[in-house]
Amino acid sequence: MGLDVYLRLPAVQHALIAATLVAIISGLIGPFVVTRRAAFAVHGVSELSFTGAVAGLVWANNAVLGALLGSLVVATGIGLLGVRESERDAAIGVTLAFGLGVGVFLLSRYHASARAAQNILFGQIFGVSNGQLVLLLAVAGAVLLAILVLYRPLLFASVDPEVAEARGVPVKLVGLVFLFVLAVTVTEAAQIVGTLLVLSLAITPAAAAHRLSVRPAVVAGLSVLFALLASDGGLLVSLTGLNSTNVPASAFITAISFAVYLLARLLGPRLVRRRKVRA
Repeated sequence: MGLDVYLRLPAVQHALIAATLVAIISGLIGPFVVTRRAAFAVHGVSELSFTGAVAGLVWANNAVLGALLGSLVVATGIGLLGVRESERDAAIGVTLAFGLGVGVFLLSRYHASARAAQNILFGQIFGVSNGQLVLLLAVAGAVLLAILVLYRPLLFASVDPEVAEARGVPVKLVGLVFLFVLAVTVTEAAQIVGTLLVLSLAITPAAAAHRLSVRPAVVAGLSVLFALLASDGGLLVSLTGLNSTNVPASAFITAISFAVYLLARLLGPRLVRRRKVRA
């Protein structure tokens, strides 16, 4: 079938809507992740959303809701145990080890289709149901609202937390709320690329954007653009003749995301030199 035929299918339409939502949210939250050096937190939350997803499958046959609740619990644990930046990585590592152990135990109790458990790890964008799409829309709206409310204090606390605290910004509270928003965003992204590859949307586009500009508004715009290019582009490529071996869409999404990052690393120094010459 041609691409135009695929685009008429409800499953593909749902996939494109979900991929676009995830790209926008991931692109907006990603610059804060890079600025706050929270890449390991993203990794920890994404890996442990697997535990929540398996729990959701075992007890309610709902992996998405389980992953969402699980990631929020993990974010709370990371926020409370890793209040100081020097303690954060250790707190994430300890929580990650315990949580993955619980996930393995729960997976041993799950006796239904192994395909559902595999989708948690590697994503299944073409399996987004109407109910999941509604949940993704609600989550995306909540994350967008949180970013709008928190933008200024979060940006201030991310760039210079000491000065922000001295100016009266509740840095610890802002950091905890950011972890909640991050957990929800990671859960969304995991529906597209799986928990193992979530960094390709939550970090890579923002890392590429930071290579091309230092202005927060420009970085945010580029991050969203790159995330959209990777998610929607990877999805569309997976439906064309280029995907003759039925490779999952997540593989193309991560490949495009990484290619954009490499290109940004090559172009970034040239842009900096041009700015210096013009100055």
